[in-house]
Amino acid sequence: MSVRDEHKADADGRVYGIRDVAAMFRMEPSTLRYYEEVGLLTGVGRDAAGRRVYRQCHIHRLRTICCFKRAGMSIEDLRRFFSFEDDEPGHIDDIMTLLQGRREALEDQRRALDEAYGHVLRKLHYYGDIRERLRDGGPMPVWADYRNATFDD
Repeated sequence: MSVRDEHKADADGRVYGIRDVAAMFRMEPSTLRYYEEVGLLTGVGRDAAGRRVYRQCHIHRLRTICCFKRAGMSIEDLRRFFSFEDDEPGHIDDIMTLLQGRREALEDQRRALDEAYGHVLRKLHYYGDIRERLRDGGPMPVWADYRNATFDD
């Protein structure tokens, strides 16, 4: 969501306190203050008592921050992304480069996780079969039979 769209989203007038927002995103209030300090959450208002007041635009921004953080983006990458987003037409190539780089990193992580998952499955089957042979007295399995096997579960 671009900055201009975020301001439209505030038309409903809903506001949230720091504890409400922290609970909504399962994070500590200090994390919200940090995001504000490093410039990821901007325009956070204050009420008459000086407490932070978050609007719907901050909720949308936090959804994006959390998604990109889960995708492995650093704080600096997030800052760059949001600064590019302020002028999408002027930075469209920068946005695409940043997101394509993140996609490639995620694909590498997915491949590594798939490989690790396959190895865990092979070990589960191998040791499960050992346990069965210990119970029924059958011949013990040999790891070489499992090393390159693929299992669906």
